[in-house]
Amino acid sequence: MSAQKTPYYAATAYRSDDIPGQAPSTERSWLNRFAKERLPWGKSQSVAPDDFLHERAPEKLRCQETIRKEREEKLALGIYVPAPYEHVDFHNRHDHERFRFSRWSSRSQFWMYLYTFGKGWSIIFSPLFLVTALLVASTSYEPFFFAFLNFMAETYCVILIPPLVAWALASLVLRKLPKLWVKPSRGPIWELNRRTGLVTLFDYDNNGEYKKNGTIGELTAPFYEFDAYLESAPDRQGSMNHVLFLAHRYRDIVINFSSLVNVDNRWQMPCALWDFLQNYMDTSRPLPDLPRYEEFRHLDPTTAAHDLKTGRNPRFWIDMDDETYKQQLSQLLDNIDNIDTFKRPNLMARHVRYVDRER
Repeated sequence: MSAQKTPYYAATAYRSDDIPGQAPSTERSWLNRFAKERLPWGKSQSVAPDDFLHERAPEKLRCQETIRKEREEKLALGIYVPAPYEHVDFHNRHDHERFRFSRWSSRSQFWMYLYTFGKGWSIIFSPLFLVTALLVASTSYEPFFFAFLNFMAETYCVILIPPLVAWALASLVLRKLPKLWVKPSRGPIWELNRRTGLVTLFDYDNNGEYKKNGTIGELTAPFYEFDAYLESAPDRQGSMNHVLFLAHRYRDIVINFSSLVNVDNRWQMPCALWDFLQNYMDTSRPLPDLPRYEEFRHLDPTTAAHDLKTGRNPRFWIDMDDETYKQQLSQLLDNIDNIDTFKRPNLMARHVRYVDRER
């Protein structure tokens, strides 16, 4: 008797056309509801944060393809030398099966922040400093040249030398001394799994087990049991910033996506991320048509069937010229600006009774 073929997607995989009925939601506290608006499920558009397009531009895809081919050729000849840290697990995964996120270690973040601070401060304030020095010298009673030099000598060391030194030192470490800064974090933060339909938050408290023996706990639930929330709060200048959260309807499982997509003063960006997450997890639909997934599309059954039916060019992104890519990026930004999230009904309300009054 022939062996039965195992289904690719688990029974728990999310399908927007087959959502089970669920228990009524639990009541959220006033604090958890403050400045948070629940986003509707369903009617998602084909959008994603624009960073997802930037990070895998066609030029980068072609470079990665060349590197892979060279690696395969050298492996076949037995002359391949692994790149530094090639076999180190940095706990990130983002393919057709799972989207797993982790941060850099504290040491790595320190050097990257130092580089960003030093470079940013130097680039922003150097021209301002020069203009100020010229204005001060032009209004001084001293000769212009001596006044200019005196101002530079008195203030340059205090204002600009520290960030320039930080920039130079961090550049040296990041480019030439990887052993000083390249270090994986202790593990992943969260994972969305398309094949299983499960969302996981990795627990580094785990009732003290992590400190005792390094065991990382996992808080896991089906994707359809989570709701998305837009949290809005003012920054120091009074401008409203927005970030996306996923919160489980029945348990204390909350994922903050501010580390994935920077806090933004456009409410449309977190909404675009929410649409992307729904599209990514929905196995009744193909994977989002983004450069990152091009090499994996044939491995996902729903996506492979869609691409075969529509005749999609399997090298749509990798062979794209720069001008067409710019047009694609511009179209994506327009779609984000025109997103209709708050005009949609919450289709999840057909399957669960919300105790909260909003949406």
